[in-house]
Amino acid sequence: MSANSGFLTSSIGKKYFMALTATVWSLFVMVHMLGNILIFVSAEAYNKYSHALTSNPVIYLAELFLVLVLLIHAFTGFTLFIRNRTTKPKFYSVTPVRVKSASISSRTMIYTGTIILAFIIWHLITFKWGEMYFVTYDGIQMRDIYKLVVEKFKDPFYVASYSVIMILIGVHLYHGVQSIFQSLGISHPRYNKFFKYFGYTYAVVVAAGFFSQPIYVFLAR
Repeated sequence: MSANSGFLTSSIGKKYFMALTATVWSLFVMVHMLGNILIFVSAEAYNKYSHALTSNPVIYLAELFLVLVLLIHAFTGFTLFIRNRTTKPKFYSVTPVRVKSASISSRTMIYTGTIILAFIIWHLITFKWGEMYFVTYDGIQMRDIYKLVVEKFKDPFYVASYSVIMILIGVHLYHGVQSIFQSLGISHPRYNKFFKYFGYTYAVVVAAGFFSQPIYVFLAR
């Protein structure tokens, strides 16, 4: 038990937690983005998809799981950040030329992560607990979330803010996704370049997918 406890509280153990929780949320944002793409199909398709999710009792367990995973990810990331800051030596020798400095995305993970966490709360307040509009399809009354989305995405301030956050999510995902492999011990010099490109592609696809929705509504609807 003590050995397991020591591992879980060690930097390596915490990085495992970060990798596992990052995997869950990386997959979630991809699925969420793909579901939201239905806004390009029709209001009915978008509302029916939303209703199918929210009317399923399993949604409460899924939401609880995601919240717990997010809190673990945020707390672990914060403790790692504090540990790295407090154990970093005050004086440094000259860095060898061949040693690459950390990328901007890796150096700003704690900051982009904090902003994204605040955005998630704002996003939930705006849409999950926002104005309630209703519509009826095939005799079934459901929430008209499409109307609320269009209403919000017609606001230039919200569109601009949302777009900036999507860029930050892309930056966060870029480093986060490729780091998952390294933290889980899958990293290898032969495949690291692939992991880097995979992280970049994943980040661009997710960010662009989310980014396209407010732009489409703002310009076309």
